[in-house]
Amino acid sequence: MHTPTFLTAALFCVSTALSQVPDAAPSARPQGSPAPVGQAPVGQKPAPQPAAPKQQNSPFGQEIPVGDPGTEIVTFNGKNYAVSNNPVFQARFEKFLNSPEATNKEDTEYRAILDRILACLAPGNATVQNIDAAFKLLPYAARYDIDAHLCDSLADAVYAVWQAQRNQARLSNANVALEEELRRLEWNLQTVTDGKKIQAPAAPAGGRANGGGGNGGARQGGGAVNPANSTDYQTASYTRRHAERLVAMKANDVKKALSELQAKVEFQTMMVQFLLQRRFQHVIMSTRFYRALFTDGDSKLNLGKDATDLFAKSTGMPPTVSVIDSVANEAIRDEREGVKAFDFLLTKNEMEGATKQLRQAFLIGEYMPDVRLVPRDKKRQCLEFAQKSYQLISSINVRDYGRAESLVKDLKKVANDFDDSQPTAAIEGARIKARALIGKARQAALSSDHATMERVMTEAGEIWPGNPEFKEAMDKLFTQGDVVQKALLDFDQLLSQKNYRQIWADKVRFIAAVAVNPERKPALEKVMNDMQTIEAALMRAEEMARQGVYAGAWETLERSWAQFPDDAKLNQQRADMTTRASDFVKVVRNAEELEKKEQFGSSLAHFLKAQKLYPASDFARDGINRLVKQVLPES
Repeated sequence: MHTPTFLTAALFCVSTALSQVPDAAPSARPQGSPAPVGQAPVGQKPAPQPAAPKQQNSPFGQEIPVGDPGTEIVTFNGKNYAVSNNPVFQARFEKFLNSPEATNKEDTEYRAILDRILACLAPGNATVQNIDAAFKLLPYAARYDIDAHLCDSLADAVYAVWQAQRNQARLSNANVALEEELRRLEWNLQTVTDGKKIQAPAAPAGGRANGGGGNGGARQGGGAVNPANSTDYQTASYTRRHAERLVAMKANDVKKALSELQAKVEFQTMMVQFLLQRRFQHVIMSTRFYRALFTDGDSKLNLGKDATDLFAKSTGMPPTVSVIDSVANEAIRDEREGVKAFDFLLTKNEMEGATKQLRQAFLIGEYMPDVRLVPRDKKRQCLEFAQKSYQLISSINVRDYGRAESLVKDLKKVANDFDDSQPTAAIEGARIKARALIGKARQAALSSDHATMERVMTEAGEIWPGNPEFKEAMDKLFTQGDVVQKALLDFDQLLSQKNYRQIWADKVRFIAAVAVNPERKPALEKVMNDMQTIEAALMRAEEMARQGVYAGAWETLERSWAQFPDDAKLNQQRADMTTRASDFVKVVRNAEELEKKEQFGSSLAHFLKAQKLYPASDFARDGINRLVKQVLPES
């Protein structure tokens, strides 16, 4: 049997999804048992049965994870997962690297309880007393948080087996009583049939001698009819009761077989559940309990076809309790050796190898004592290398080769054994391809082949978006290219950004470019008209401010700002005038707020005050007119 090490890597993908032991019901009927209720006997046409429900996928059927040990790729439920480059694994591994070693009181006590249970169930020690002692320790182990109440599940399964065995004993006792009654019924039946033969009248030799003898024979024959009929009734009654007892005994035999099969299937399901969760100590405890509870020697696991094939391909033999036990023991040994290799490589400052060994040990035996007892100081030494490794993988995946090149240099400083051949090859390959495309784009630009230039530069950007050479080439190509096209591109960009002032500042270039592109002419004319309106308002406000009429300057800018709120210069001048005409602005704002609250009298008073501060105010005049119509609608 070869070592199924990669099997534990495949189990990681489903370990977090399985938290409870699923119920399993036997699907086969023991050979020789009577047909279930509703099934026609042999030779008769069966009654129509309802359609069977669609079979559901099971973690032990078509959803078994299959791992490739060469690539660390796990196929689960039709999808591929890279175990070492998986967000879930990365998060759990980094959490493990930052967690303290499990040396506190609770962890020490928990490990001691598990060791005692395993010692009680060890081969040669599994006496009735030790099995009872191990069973009594299970609830104590389940109290600890790390156990996740798995020992409770194991205790429930053991108790269920005991209950099934007690039920079998009761059925056996019932069969003993039925056999005793069968013997009594058979004796009674034999007695009745024998009595019938003795009481049957014999025919007289030579016929009737006389009339009296004939009459007496008639009376005897007539008197023998009723006893004969009574004997037939008794025989039928005993025969019916005999058949009923036989059927009851067969039914009890079927119940015994089904009870044992169901108990086995449920216990085996729990063992496989522990294996999928990589709780290898619990696997060993369950296999030892199984051997102690089921002493018939049948250790074959009742699994689905996919699960059976997985175990057969991994171990070279069909799945049995011994295979489960050996897989768990081999995983524990592999995990223990991985931790030892990690300690040795750490002393040699070979961080890549040390991190791989610790990652592999964590992947196999996340809950095993050797992994949990690794000191946090040692784990932290691997944390920087692990984080930079994940960042390097992500950088290459998103084609950020500049950052990847920097990470490669950092990793070579941290780890003496870091192999940079693959990332360096990927970086250099991307650089060569990008340079070739950039050169082709330059040739296309010299030939005025703008379509080819744009297509080739797009391809170069897709290969390495953040390439400094790509950015430099883009700048040069746009500078040396068609001035009109560049102006149109700039115009479209500024228009999308609503940066109308920049378009106004460079209006000569844009007017010349749009002259050959009528499609953009309406947009440019609108921008020019709007900017002329804004500039005229700014000029009027500046002139009024020069004369000291800050309230008038603010009104001019406020009216223009309501129409063009995105212009930066207009906003700046408006803020400046708001500060200089603060008294007037405050009165106008208060008047407008009071008008919104329908406090027309107070609002009118504020507008009158504003008109007093600035008699030429359009805001004050308009507000007074509105409020007069509200207060005196007939005026």
